[in-house]
Amino acid sequence: MSLAVVHTRAAVGIDAPPVAVEVHLAPGLPALSMVGLPETAVREARDRVRSAILNSGYTFPPGRVTVNLAPADLPKGGGRFDLAIAVGILTASGQLPAEVERFELLGELALGGGLRGVGAVLPAALAARRAGRDLLVASGDREEAALVHPGGVYAAATLLEACRHMAEGTLEPALPLPAEDAMRRSGEAALKVTVDLAEVRGQWPARRAVEIAAAGGLHLLLMGPPGTGKSMLAMRLPGLLPPLEEGAALEVAAIRSVSGEGLDPARWRTPPFRAPHHTVSAAALVGGGAAPAPGEVSLAHHGVLFLDELPELPRHAREALREPLERRRVTVARAGGHLTFPASFQLVAAMNPCPCGFWGDPGRPCRCTPEQVARYRGRLSGPLLDRFDLAVEVPRLTATELTHAQPGEPSAVVRDRVAAARRWRMKRSGCMSAALEGEALRTACRLESDGAALLEEATERLGLSPRGHARLLRVARTIADLAGAERITTGHVAEAITLRRPLTMEPS
Repeated sequence: MSLAVVHTRAAVGIDAPPVAVEVHLAPGLPALSMVGLPETAVREARDRVRSAILNSGYTFPPGRVTVNLAPADLPKGGGRFDLAIAVGILTASGQLPAEVERFELLGELALGGGLRGVGAVLPAALAARRAGRDLLVASGDREEAALVHPGGVYAAATLLEACRHMAEGTLEPALPLPAEDAMRRSGEAALKVTVDLAEVRGQWPARRAVEIAAAGGLHLLLMGPPGTGKSMLAMRLPGLLPPLEEGAALEVAAIRSVSGEGLDPARWRTPPFRAPHHTVSAAALVGGGAAPAPGEVSLAHHGVLFLDELPELPRHAREALREPLERRRVTVARAGGHLTFPASFQLVAAMNPCPCGFWGDPGRPCRCTPEQVARYRGRLSGPLLDRFDLAVEVPRLTATELTHAQPGEPSAVVRDRVAAARRWRMKRSGCMSAALEGEALRTACRLESDGAALLEEATERLGLSPRGHARLLRVARTIADLAGAERITTGHVAEAITLRRPLTMEPS
């Protein structure tokens, strides 16, 4: 056979488009040419593939070898095509009498014939499963690929081992690690005791706001002096969220896979929690770079993004949050094309009330002038503040209040209420409160007459925008869901108002 076609996959964002490696052998002077828009790392595969074939005991065919990576208009980078190119050459030269049609191959070759992992294989494994093909990868990529394609993934350590399997079926299919092994290998057993909401003493309004935010998938802003528990509350919100369903977990896993951070098999259904430093750049926050990569908002997809010291974030980074908060996705545009990453995350932010942190604190005097306080809070633009559903103060507790504060409910108890509220809303609307829009929002948020009057009065008095009005409705709807109520009552609206009041830009 002088022509062979081998299947593989490229990596474009969180997608894995198919690539056909076409290999043709022809008489002529010895040469290996590659076409199909290969980048530098792919063109360098010529030397890796030649050396790996020879060191595996095969013969590199004489004459002219042409390798085409189709489709030609799809950019191709990295060493993920090495294995497919080598198998194509061996098949075209008749050294590998195997039917390669049912396989998709991913792996980088070492000069000695070893097979190295390429990462970002989860999207490729998912696509191979949908295409009905087996996936052959390097041993280092075995666990990640087996998560989504159990029984259809085979892992090899060398080119020779991969070729023998395709010819004779010598490898056993890779299966996901049993939960106990995955937990042991990831160190999860040592993390059985996690942070618990019961550890937060006092701060009942803020605790209630965290519960409501978890139940509705709502955005939360916490403001208070240093050391009052803002970060503690934010870090305990993920523990109130239910495990991810398979579809959501696969999206999250695909993002982590292409980001290069890898996957923990024991925690792949756990909602992500991201807490970047307040010096984070806009590109790191929302995604970008020369080779566009997902940012923190996408790594927090279906989870929580915590931004401490929100006013201290670079202005460009703060304002870049506005679009993903509204659209739940990020589109990164570069000269070579556009990539869209999902970004349906829950934002929890914390801030001090002033530059020194003690404005309004009865225990310590504030050193800031009214102008400094106004300038500090003015770093948060109106459009950004308008995207928060809940905004609550976390004041400093007195020594007496701390000493005599009763222990709060543990996370497990609150998590049960959150799960019940989410099931209630999903059964009636098919989505959480945070995703209610348009007619679905109006249908779900039926108010009693007194509640409607109170909502109208609050909208006028607080000067809420239409977006703010809708967010107030979602908060009231979530409060009603936690209570198992079909209609939104006056009490639900009143509590929503107290938990979503605009931040005062000047000290009073």
